[in-house]
Amino acid sequence: MAQVMHIWRNNPKNATPYLESLGDPQRQTSEKQIIIDNLDDWKVITATWFEMAQYLSVLETLANDQNFAGRGRAALLCSKVAYCLENYEKALAFALDSDNNFSSTPRQDDFKEHDSLYVNKIIEQALDTYKKKRNQKMEVEPKLAALIDRIFQQNLERRDFNSVIGLAFDTRRIDMVETAIKSNEAPDKTPVMIETLNKVWESQLDIEFRTLVLDLIFHMLDADLQIEKKGSQNLALKVLSICQCLIKLERPAQVAQIFNNLLSKKNTLVAYQLAFDLYENAPQEFLEQLKELLFKKEDSPENEETKPSPENNNLKSILSGEETIKHHMQFLIKNNHTDMLILKNIKDVVRGSCAHNATVIANGLMHTGTTCDDFLRENLDWISKATNWNKFNAVASLGLIHKGHEREARKILDPYLPRGDVDPYGFKEGGSLYAYGLIHANHGNQSVINYLTDQLNKATTSAVRHGGCLGLGLAALGTRSVKIYEHLRECLYSQNEAVSGEGAGIAMGLVLAGSMNQSAFDEMRSYILDTQHDKIQRGLRTGIAMLAYGMLEKAEPWIEILESFHSESIMRQTAVCMIAMAYAGSGNAEVVKRLLEKVAADPSSDVKRFATIAIGFVLSGNPELCLSHTGMLFEHFNGHIRYGAAIALGIACAGSGYKESVSRLEPLLQAKENFVRQGALIALSFVLIQHTESTCSNVVEFRKTITKTITEKSEDTITKFGAIVAQGILDAGGRNVTLSLHNRDGQPDMPSVLGTFVFLQHWYWHSLTHFISLAFQPTCLIGLNKGLKMPKIVFRCNTKASYFAYPPPLEDKKKVEVEKVEVAVLSTTNKKKGGEKKKEQEPEKMEVDEPTDETHSDDKEKSDERVNKEAVQEPSFHNISNPARVVRLQLRKLSMPTEGSQYTPIKSITRGGIIMFERLNEDEEEELVEAAIAGGISSDSGDSKDGMKTVAPHEPFNFSLLNY
Repeated sequence: MAQVMHIWRNNPKNATPYLESLGDPQRQTSEKQIIIDNLDDWKVITATWFEMAQYLSVLETLANDQNFAGRGRAALLCSKVAYCLENYEKALAFALDSDNNFSSTPRQDDFKEHDSLYVNKIIEQALDTYKKKRNQKMEVEPKLAALIDRIFQQNLERRDFNSVIGLAFDTRRIDMVETAIKSNEAPDKTPVMIETLNKVWESQLDIEFRTLVLDLIFHMLDADLQIEKKGSQNLALKVLSICQCLIKLERPAQVAQIFNNLLSKKNTLVAYQLAFDLYENAPQEFLEQLKELLFKKEDSPENEETKPSPENNNLKSILSGEETIKHHMQFLIKNNHTDMLILKNIKDVVRGSCAHNATVIANGLMHTGTTCDDFLRENLDWISKATNWNKFNAVASLGLIHKGHEREARKILDPYLPRGDVDPYGFKEGGSLYAYGLIHANHGNQSVINYLTDQLNKATTSAVRHGGCLGLGLAALGTRSVKIYEHLRECLYSQNEAVSGEGAGIAMGLVLAGSMNQSAFDEMRSYILDTQHDKIQRGLRTGIAMLAYGMLEKAEPWIEILESFHSESIMRQTAVCMIAMAYAGSGNAEVVKRLLEKVAADPSSDVKRFATIAIGFVLSGNPELCLSHTGMLFEHFNGHIRYGAAIALGIACAGSGYKESVSRLEPLLQAKENFVRQGALIALSFVLIQHTESTCSNVVEFRKTITKTITEKSEDTITKFGAIVAQGILDAGGRNVTLSLHNRDGQPDMPSVLGTFVFLQHWYWHSLTHFISLAFQPTCLIGLNKGLKMPKIVFRCNTKASYFAYPPPLEDKKKVEVEKVEVAVLSTTNKKKGGEKKKEQEPEKMEVDEPTDETHSDDKEKSDERVNKEAVQEPSFHNISNPARVVRLQLRKLSMPTEGSQYTPIKSITRGGIIMFERLNEDEEEELVEAAIAGGISSDSGDSKDGMKTVAPHEPFNFSLLNY
């Protein structure tokens, strides 16, 4: 029998007789085994699998026969036949039942490609089945678990630790994560652990498993942490990575212990660096708990005589955010490159209250944090035309301009803050409270919160209450204070007034952001259904969504409740918004699929628009993936979906200059719907912020498009509003900030996400446009010494200076034309010539052209040659000084000078932001950077407090409606 089968295998045809024999009870078991062994060959299977499929039941009988010696081989043959039939579940089941006859390594023979495809498909099916069962916490069959363990072991033997860790994340195998890290033979395992930590942020892990992984990495890093080399970059890297884990694990006590260890070991600079990074990454609630743990002894009566050390004072100042805000403001003041001519040109052409309002807001965005309010002061008559809510927005824009100028906030806003005799409408007073909150956004201390709460309780008009609610929500953002929430709830319940209620609803969400407060959710949800005010419903919709920020699958029970209101569009909108906030930056593919289903199926255009925008929030860390999911939506017949697709892509590609996204957005500038054109303009400003012709050539044409849209009289008001706001975003912060929903470590940034989300509600209420300032992040590199002062440090940028330079300023064409006319009038030839005008004009032209043309052309040629020569000779690197403007693409080009530098950084300067520097030679005299006066002018005079010079405030300007 064996010889016959061997001959037949050389040219396998008509396998039916042999398959019939397998079902013959008269046949000997040994003969059946020989037939099975010969049939189990890809040369035979590829030629006869369709025949074997007819007798699959016979093969299955042999595979299930425990007394048949060749049952394992029969099961493997069944698996391969099922694979050919594309029944992969059955193929996997028989492969597992083949008693280790299935090899996870493909055979190396003439049919290795067939075997490779089969093996890979079985492994893929096994992994998918294993993942599903592990995620659903179902029992896994021992044979399937054994196969997965074999796959892990093979990767470990190949030293492919990245694959092991990635597979462990997918299959929720915390033991294999630990094994992979420990199996790495590198003497210092810090890079491996940090790389694993980065994968945690990038992967779509549920909260429970992510907590297990972070806890594991924390303990491994903590065990590996040996504070030996004071101020080393490796030490700083380890400490920062540990604290990243502890922030997500919500363990402030262990962070406090790390600070105490660092200070006791005299690693002061590392402690300061950690404090700066914590302020940037941790929510307010976490920081407050940390400060209480670190400094509670200093505040206790028993230690009144013991003064806190300078290091503790500095640490407290950093964790409070005072140092970060102060140095960011210094950076923005010193490097302010706002082109005032752009604002002047917009002011000269705008007509109507909507465009006027947009221009004032754009001025605030352009000057965010620069403290430069020159445009307002130079155009008082024009600004005074603001009426009603435009007046509210104009005063609120002062909060953008003076963002972070906390020490002088009350003095700056004093002319507008509520007094005893409140304006009958209170637009000015309400705007000032809103501005006060913007100045202290995400950094409101107790005195600020008490002041805003007091003003809210005293408020007698809806405008003042609205501004007070928004200001209080901004100042207390993320504090999760139930007391503040109750004040806002009282404002909502007691007034039941539309404008106040909208502000209160938004503020309640800002305060309790990410808290998953069940009672707040129930109260806000009930009020949405009870009230008849659309504005209150929209405010509560925004607030409820923010309660679930960053909660991932923990928010699903709430989402299901909201989705159950099939007849209430506002509740379905709230559900979609909650998905956007809960999964912001997660990149979860299943969530995106759900959102696309809502885009296709929901009858409400508002739900469709929010669902499309939500895709941008979920995929905010992955521009390419967002483009692939929203690409088809740009061609949709529904304008709301196209608007949503534009905004989603703008959010996902913010600050990237991603050219494929720009090419998708540009056609929407010609859309027939005005709101779609507005969305495209704003989305493009998101993408192209801080880009120049060198980094993204599309920005030049986009600036021209904005100017054309603003100046065209026939253009729609809604589109003009979008164009003016887009101009403000494009040149935000004196052209020194970018827009991003993620921090420097690539994790979602709560103020940025929430600020962008509330900003998008400007669709209904223009006053919320100011919220986009929360997503502005200074693109700076600021070096500090141990005294938290800015020393004079030079950094090297290994690229041409022109590549990342500011955009060139506009030229005043009118001024140039006037100068040309004056030259012609002053011609000496004109004075000598007489006669008719026609005769006078000819010699005038000759005078300008003939005598000077040759010399001017020679000079021009020489000038052109010199310019070209300079362009060619532009060095391939240049130096930048502390504090330096460093855009996102520029970071990887940075390095410290090879020689002559007196300082060494605590962590790599390619990370950007505020970095502590260790001084190499303490004996040499240290030069410090001169502090700038708030208002943008540097001076040697003036009082100084904490390195921040101050000047007497400008004369206050008031908005008067008497003459308009």
